Amino acid sequence: MMGKDTIADVITSIRNAAMDRKRVVRVTYTDIIASIMKILLREGLIENLRKHLESDQSFLVSTLRYRRNRERRHIFNIKQISRPGRRIYSNSQRIPRILGGMGLVILSTSRGIMTDREARREGLGGEILCYLW
Repeated sequence: MMGKDTIADVITSIRNAAMDRKRVVRVTYTDIIASIMKILLREGLIENLRKHLESDQSFLVSTLRYRRNRERRHIFNIKQISRPGRRIYSNSQRIPRILGGMGLVILSTSRGIMTDREARREGLGGEILCYLW
């Protein structure tokens, strides 16, 4: 049984699958998780995303994308920032740049889940959910 922190569960599932070079990741479906996974799909970090129903529970199933030229390197690093016990917020000017803008920050804003680039363009701040690089 997964814990109450669904974002941490998803980050852990993706990180573990990447370290084991597994292709497919299956995570419990929630609206927030679906939004995060859609960003990963849009950014090219996963190849596909589909909703799967199994005995009255919904799952999201996705295929991780690996770099072809490196054998042992996993696709990306992912780190949770906000946690249930410690929420981290940022205004639009102070959203961190990961690896000089090469990395990705996923935020929860008043207009939904979005990347740091989208939030800066919209002039929105919010809760920093995770970093990817």
